[in-house]
Amino acid sequence: MQNLPRVTYSNIGADFTPLHAYLDEAIPAFERDVLGKSWESPFATGAKKKLFSPIDPSLVLGEFPVSTADDVKAAVASARKAAKRWNKASLEERLAFAERWRGVLSEDKYKLGIASLFEVGKSRIEAIGEAEESVDMLTFYPNELKRNDGYRRQMIEMVPNETAISVQRPYGVFAVIAPFNFPVALSIGMITGALITGNAVVYKPSPECALTGLFIAETLKKAGLPDGVFNVVLGGADVGEALTKDPGIDGVAFTGSHKTGMSIFRHMTTLPYMRPVLAEMGGKNPAYVTKNADIVRAAQGVVRSAFGLQGQKCSACSVVYVDNAVKEQFIEAFKEFASKLVVGDPRRKDVFMGPVYNDAAAARFTAAVEQARAEGKIHFGGEKVEGLNGNYFVGALAEMFAPSNLTKEELFVPFVVLRGFDRLEDAIAEGNDVNYGLSAGIFSQDQAEIDYFLENAEAGVLYANRASGATTGAWPGGQPFCGWKGTGLTGKGGLGTWYLPQFMREQSHTIMTV
Repeated sequence: MQNLPRVTYSNIGADFTPLHAYLDEAIPAFERDVLGKSWESPFATGAKKKLFSPIDPSLVLGEFPVSTADDVKAAVASARKAAKRWNKASLEERLAFAERWRGVLSEDKYKLGIASLFEVGKSRIEAIGEAEESVDMLTFYPNELKRNDGYRRQMIEMVPNETAISVQRPYGVFAVIAPFNFPVALSIGMITGALITGNAVVYKPSPECALTGLFIAETLKKAGLPDGVFNVVLGGADVGEALTKDPGIDGVAFTGSHKTGMSIFRHMTTLPYMRPVLAEMGGKNPAYVTKNADIVRAAQGVVRSAFGLQGQKCSACSVVYVDNAVKEQFIEAFKEFASKLVVGDPRRKDVFMGPVYNDAAAARFTAAVEQARAEGKIHFGGEKVEGLNGNYFVGALAEMFAPSNLTKEELFVPFVVLRGFDRLEDAIAEGNDVNYGLSAGIFSQDQAEIDYFLENAEAGVLYANRASGATTGAWPGGQPFCGWKGTGLTGKGGLGTWYLPQFMREQSHTIMTV
């Protein structure tokens, strides 16, 4: 198992035959031995709720307890007690813990990946790629902390016999609130940022993702994290609200909707003093295809980005601007490539797209398709796949002849809008005219066009000529994942150099020798 090929979001041409052979046995075994159990959790003592897989609505993930208001208070109290020691843990102690946790994650990555496959409806490659990304986070972030000496800096000496340094100190206790679409990677990314900088954590996974949430807790326990430093609460929006509004919380790391993220931020501004909110809150993510593009490469990059994980990525390409001179050629290339992708049960190795996550997503997709048929033109897909027990749809490419809500609002489904253009400058101006600013991509073999895009696109993650994903595929240490405008709050993103300092506050020490 140690020699299986690694999955990243870029190695689309790799031979994954040995990995699929392993998963052919591991997935049925996981379904047989893990799913359907009744779970317990220390800070979730409420009534148990049965959770179901989007792969098949009759497939039970398990029965999971829900946290009460008292449970949330108890979890925060546990974190605050443990923080008294963990906040003072040395850099060496925190790095040693991170190395142990990386080892555990390396051993458990396939278990975590398979859990997300069942929990979210991810394809095999998407699910295992997420787990691999999590392991690499425990390589990149600790290395950044070590390379920067915990972000400790020697400062200038103003007078003789004076020593001045800048140190970074943890805030205390962070609430970490994760979304459904990357229940392993996004959870572990935020948790890692908080823990290795010396903060204790109270973590709430997405309401339907208790399975991966509890698995993550198990890995931390196996890694020897001191008791109380990490605590889990389970439940929906009411639990999340109780957690973020608890006075014992010193900061919040959140990934999810713009509405919820801004609600958390606004609450923090009403307190006697501001607490940090690190939030990533969605995107619209345009791609631009010029007349100088490799059209086949562009079509493949847009399809992979728009339909990977059923479009349920905050970085998914959901609008593509194509030069009118090559528009018809692009549409045909898009249709040719997209028509070969298999929509079906993601337990199968040949499946690229599984089901959309829930009925709300299915309703959004159906409404978008109906609107596009009325106001524009559907060039590909849009129909439900019959014969499968779940919300399985063929991803849609819809041309809209004027800007609309479909070109501006995040849908989080496999639906991409096409807009023709005559001038790249006009296309980029329209692509920028949204509230979000996460990722964007361009396909062109003209360096001047690429340079104009890089200089003028209003997003934190930019790609050029990426066949593996026009606007998707960020990786720890490779592509810092920073949201501009309504996507983020701090101007710094995960997966990059400046992520960790956000979990700490600066303190200067000036000492005179007498």
